[in-house]
Amino acid sequence: MGFLSTAITLYYDYSRPPFVLPPSPSSSPSPSSAAVFTFTGLSASTVTVHFLLHRYRHLEDKMANQDDNHDASGSRNNVEKEIKRGLTIMKSIIRARDKGEKFEVHWSAEDQLIEPNDSMLASYIGSLVRQHIPITCDNWRSPELKVGKEKIWSEIQRSFHIDESRQKYCIQLAGKRLRGFRSFLSNKFLKDEEGNFVEAERPMKYAEIISAEEWDNFVAKRRNEKFHEVSDKNRKRASKPAYPYKKGRTGYARLQQRILAEEKSDATSLPEHVLWKAARVGKDGAVVEAVQNVYDECETLSQTLPSTEVQDCRSVLSRVLNVP
Repeated sequence: MGFLSTAITLYYDYSRPPFVLPPSPSSSPSPSSAAVFTFTGLSASTVTVHFLLHRYRHLEDKMANQDDNHDASGSRNNVEKEIKRGLTIMKSIIRARDKGEKFEVHWSAEDQLIEPNDSMLASYIGSLVRQHIPITCDNWRSPELKVGKEKIWSEIQRSFHIDESRQKYCIQLAGKRLRGFRSFLSNKFLKDEEGNFVEAERPMKYAEIISAEEWDNFVAKRRNEKFHEVSDKNRKRASKPAYPYKKGRTGYARLQQRILAEEKSDATSLPEHVLWKAARVGKDGAVVEAVQNVYDECETLSQTLPSTEVQDCRSVLSRVLNVP
């Protein structure tokens, strides 16, 4: 009965949509025989793998902690990579869960997710939010999303050693992942190469997580004139950043962790303007003049300000960049 118990558990854990294995190419089984095929003659691991392949075979890549100011093309590629990597992540997480194992996660001094397993958790959160939150939600703070958010958090706790105090961070990350997925759907299926909207039917490879009604509502929202105005404004702003981020999918927290490890430093964090500059150094090691000028101003300002005013380096960087 071990494999039967495992299969039933998978069915209820991921009941959006119900799990039904595809029929054999050489036969056309009836609903009753399909049920027999689903739960008999298969080991627990085989059921798990088939379940995951069935549920996520349409997903093509996974998104990580990319900067919100990436252009539309880069963002699209990142999300595709996130979704595909989610397949492997899900399998490893479920296998570990079946063994009663949980993954460890760690946090930086600034309470940011860092290695090990930071990418695994971020990917898993992306998979969960696509299952439990509709793509048509307009307000992430809506009370209607409470049940879905609670399900996401409970699933995270089942597979990761994570404190209750981290719930807010994880739910906020889920919101970012959902926004990225929506942008991916728009750019991939609703727009041509010039960015003009085109007629598009629901992509069938996402039919298991997006209903026909949900897709129609999503398309209608994306065609709304007000949405176009906001979208165009954000696109123009993101396409010409004054100080482009050059570390790709590596976020600030992981970059800081890497630098501290390379320097074998006992410090738990870097000055904000030092990290900011490091994030804008290209592969060739070159630093553009505008970035270097900001860094130099931060160095000068941090040495001239009274110690009572220098609470942290973020305030110094904010003053130089003239941002709140």
